[in-house]
Amino acid sequence: MTMLFEPWKQFQHSAVRQLAFSIASPNILSNIPPELSLQHVFDLHPNGFWQQQYENYHPRLLELDQNPQPLIDFLAQLKSTRLGLRFEYLMWFWLQDDMYHHFKLIGHSIQIIQKKQTLGELDFLLFNTQTQQVEHWEVALKYYLAEANLSLPHWYGLNRTDTLQRKLNHFTQKQFQFETVQDHSIQKRFAVLKGQLYLPTIPKNILDNDYLALNIPTWVNQARNIGYWGHHIPQPNYYRLQRQEWICHDATLSSPPAYWWSNGLYKSTEKEQFYMFRQASFICLNVEQL
Repeated sequence: MTMLFEPWKQFQHSAVRQLAFSIASPNILSNIPPELSLQHVFDLHPNGFWQQQYENYHPRLLELDQNPQPLIDFLAQLKSTRLGLRFEYLMWFWLQDDMYHHFKLIGHSIQIIQKKQTLGELDFLLFNTQTQQVEHWEVALKYYLAEANLSLPHWYGLNRTDTLQRKLNHFTQKQFQFETVQDHSIQKRFAVLKGQLYLPTIPKNILDNDYLALNIPTWVNQARNIGYWGHHIPQPNYYRLQRQEWICHDATLSSPPAYWWSNGLYKSTEKEQFYMFRQASFICLNVEQL
């Protein structure tokens, strides 16, 4: 098995680990699925881009691990508990530390309003000092569970109306529609799509890390940890991750090994294996299961 680049595990403070993950982790997709119909073209940063950003930022992360108060204070501005917004704030914190990268932040959360109608909102507008180009970034933290033949229409969020295909369509049809913002001509568009993907499991194989000989699409980024999901309770011991640990788990176990299971994300106590447990629908249960 190829060693994964997961440097965030060296840090102790939970918020710093989450920040390191937000920067260093590759996108969940390695490329745009060819079956996606592109209306407005956008790109994904390659894995090496994120590894380089982490290496540049490593000294700052070490400082924050010793004194995380600047990061804590910045995140305290966020009143929502939504993980996607927390991820956006982590990216915002990093982008403002521009002595560690080659981007100048032009604007964040820019609303595009025309005749009192809101047409859309840009997450980040940046000036790339290396290429001398203006870039539009949309950032998202997503967790998708694969079903059926693993093709693009069959990756579902915890809310089944939130599918990977729908998110990608939203990128290309709506979020990347703008060519000029605040008198800046946009030359590059990037989706920063992080989080985790989950494959359906076979109980006896959950610790094998062999992805069950499934025909995984080429656009799934296998340079990162891919989890499993299912309705059964796996062995050996797993513990339930707290909500913010979905971004990056704490350095120490945040709960005892699970005895009572409910819907949520679990991690093995023995290895870096993640499991999304979902209770089967009651209509699928038979008498023997009750």
